[in-house]
Amino acid sequence: MIKEQIFENTEIAFSLKSDSELERAYFLFKMISIEPLVRIGTAATNFALKAHLPIEGLIRSTVFDHFCGGVNEEDCLQPINRMFEKGVCSVLDYSVEGKENEKEFDSAMEKILKIIDFANERDAIPIAVFKPTGFGRFYLYEKKGRGDAFTTAEQEEWNRIVDRFDRVCKKAKESDVAVLIDAEESWMQDAADNLVTNLMQKYNTEKAIVFNTLQMYRHDRLEFLKAQHKLAKNNGFYLGYKIVRGAYLEKENDRAKANNYASPMCKNKFATDQNFNAGLEYILNNLDEISIFAGTHNEDSAYLLMKLMKAQNLKNNDSRIWFGQLYGMSDHISYNLANKGYNVAKYMPFGPVKDVMPYLIRRAEENTSVAGQTGRELALIVNEKKRRKLVR
Repeated sequence: MIKEQIFENTEIAFSLKSDSELERAYFLFKMISIEPLVRIGTAATNFALKAHLPIEGLIRSTVFDHFCGGVNEEDCLQPINRMFEKGVCSVLDYSVEGKENEKEFDSAMEKILKIIDFANERDAIPIAVFKPTGFGRFYLYEKKGRGDAFTTAEQEEWNRIVDRFDRVCKKAKESDVAVLIDAEESWMQDAADNLVTNLMQKYNTEKAIVFNTLQMYRHDRLEFLKAQHKLAKNNGFYLGYKIVRGAYLEKENDRAKANNYASPMCKNKFATDQNFNAGLEYILNNLDEISIFAGTHNEDSAYLLMKLMKAQNLKNNDSRIWFGQLYGMSDHISYNLANKGYNVAKYMPFGPVKDVMPYLIRRAEENTSVAGQTGRELALIVNEKKRRKLVR
């Protein structure tokens, strides 16, 4: 069985980590495993940054360096090249969040265009990524999705959002660099979905270049995928999807409760897992028309995708199938898959320390809330420490 052979190999999983880096990883995941500590640390960090206290050096040498590639693209080159030597590619993720004005949106677009150029020169970076709200105000997506009429000024603003999306996707097509467009909260996602579908139809004429994201903790995403597949077949274009479980669970349920509507979330973790795996199976059964980037830290889902590929006699490095994990997490999945010749890419966040903190805080909170995730990371690190005889 594949399952008995792959993900337990800690020598491969942590081959790039020095003893001191392994100790740092153990310390970080140990801290993240303590929920009250995460809450206190988050509040203290936010306060210190707002008060302009000199803590960026401490953040940089601990949590930032573990979960991020650097403050700019050039910073990221060393870890990118080291990972690529082990067969793991990188997705440079400019993780600056919460911007609200046109100058910042234009700056984010220019950054993504630069990343595509950067990626076009390096086999180690085959994929780019951006968030819809990096290119425009959340409120506009929400209003557009509701079907409410824009004012003249809002329509002009929306047109600029569409233009930013189009410029990036056009550049991606010209450079033969795939671009993943992340999903966000459900109440803004309809507008983003419609926009990305139009770009798929425009640019996915020979293969998938533009990828949308499906958050499979939403119970409606499998039916959405099937409807999109029908649309693509009828209109002669290819689909690309990154599928993930999702990142806004508590926010989604809280908003649904506060506004008295049925939550779009699956009823429980088991239902989410079933939905995710059903999405995997559907795409693998329609691989001639749909390419996949499977963003998962779930070992069972990774095993399932491997099993589905084997059942169809697909090569491990089939260009239509990618496995993805976050930088600093689930190295036992990433590096052991790469060692077997599968296409693997790590999401590598980068940006100024202060601007990337919302991302880092979300990572810590997600690790705390996902049952078993941090414990698994810690157990594997301990096994590797024992193998290296670092545990007395």
